[in-house]
Amino acid sequence: MIRNLIPRSETTGEPLAPSWLSIAAFGSMHLLAFTAPWFFRWDSLALGIFLYWLTGSVGICLGYHRLLTHRSLRLPQWLEYIIVTIGVLALQGGPVFWVGTHRMHHAYTEDGQRDPYAASRGFWWSHVLWLLYPHGDTFNRQAHQRFVPRIHRDRYYRWLETYFLVPQILLAGLLWAVGGWSYVIYGIAVRCVFLWHCTWFVNSATHFWGYQRFEIPDSSANLWWVGILAHGEGWHNNHHAAPNVARSGLTWWEVDVTWWFILLLERLGWASGIKRPTASLGSKRLKQNRPSEAIALP
Repeated sequence: MIRNLIPRSETTGEPLAPSWLSIAAFGSMHLLAFTAPWFFRWDSLALGIFLYWLTGSVGICLGYHRLLTHRSLRLPQWLEYIIVTIGVLALQGGPVFWVGTHRMHHAYTEDGQRDPYAASRGFWWSHVLWLLYPHGDTFNRQAHQRFVPRIHRDRYYRWLETYFLVPQILLAGLLWAVGGWSYVIYGIAVRCVFLWHCTWFVNSATHFWGYQRFEIPDSSANLWWVGILAHGEGWHNNHHAAPNVARSGLTWWEVDVTWWFILLLERLGWASGIKRPTASLGSKRLKQNRPSEAIALP
């Protein structure tokens, strides 16, 4: 892992040039989060935990990932817009960038040149360095648009892509008005930094540790603690075996809180066309290196 702390071009072998703006932005937010002990209040901590679930599970895992990226369910347009806007509040970029890079990841998994956060380039690259060192088409807007033509045609999503910081600024102003700087620190800085790393662990840790239930041509694995922290996304081998399936945790003990929320939306009559795991998925099971627990298929 240490050898990859200085990323190099896959084609020329030369060190990649860092984006000092990105380093300053991510670094500043981390420093702001480290001030949390001086602003601690129990209500602020509760607020941060709630927003971590709302923006992480509902916004990113459901909105950006399972809904926009993989189209594993359908929602009414008004509800889709609300959930994707919640995803913007996770401060992980606009929907065109997020969905575009994730579709690149699935199209070219672990290709060191074309997968934006290829685990083949090392843990730290797939965790965070890919965001700090521009590489390939990772930040190429035209490349993103080719991967997400439907999203790019949507006027509201194009607005969110350009002005994704605006909802965050409005939220910060609201939190400051209601609870002062303590709410801002826990509701914005601590929550965003913690959620960033939980999301990044899906790209990094689940390609280095865990168990593999399905025999697929990449290193994706199921890792229990990422499954919990990342709202069900840590069952990454399951996901790579069937990316368009809305459910990532396939057994009762593979906790997938995002799936539970999808079931709630279905019961309310707001979610339809949910793509569930089928019996054919069971045929991909590995004969070794897997838990003995049977897959629970609906």
